[in-house]
Amino acid sequence: MIKRTLFLIGLILFASCGSYNSIDSFYEAHKNDDQVTAVRVPQFMLSLLSNVSPEMQSLIGNTRDLRYMQFPSATPARTEFLNKQMNGITGNSFIEVYRKNDDLKRNIVSIREKRNAVKEILIYNNNAARGSFLYFNGNFDPVKVREMAKSEEFQKLGDGLINQYNMGTPGIQKEDGEKEN
Repeated sequence: MIKRTLFLIGLILFASCGSYNSIDSFYEAHKNDDQVTAVRVPQFMLSLLSNVSPEMQSLIGNTRDLRYMQFPSATPARTEFLNKQMNGITGNSFIEVYRKNDDLKRNIVSIREKRNAVKEILIYNNNAARGSFLYFNGNFDPVKVREMAKSEEFQKLGDGLINQYNMGTPGIQKEDGEKEN
């Protein structure tokens, strides 16, 4: 009886720890943090973004979920904490396509495959001052994903996504009444 109870408790703890290491939980845990920009692109915006270039059409045309988050990483402890969280996410059935470590700085491109298609793409960057991730869920061509990772198209897409949202969004009012962009 005691062994069965301990086994069930251990199973519950294991399942709860595993579920924390996902993009959904990371996004929900950090989207309300101070100085965070979080974008979850709705389906109608995906069709607009797919018209940016033929490469974007081939990638975004098959996307069901697109998220981008940019967050401060001002202290070494915070950078290490964020890096460990992303390592936990990418360690769960993701395949690292590209990784560059420079002290606490990270640049990682990871994918999750099913048969001959890439189903998820996760790009994580942290320069020890600012971190970001770009996440795609859909059905993608592995050759195209590799080409885009090498040519840094994913980083350009993340930057363009933030610029697109900033241009159409009114600025936040500062205390003295000025508009912040």
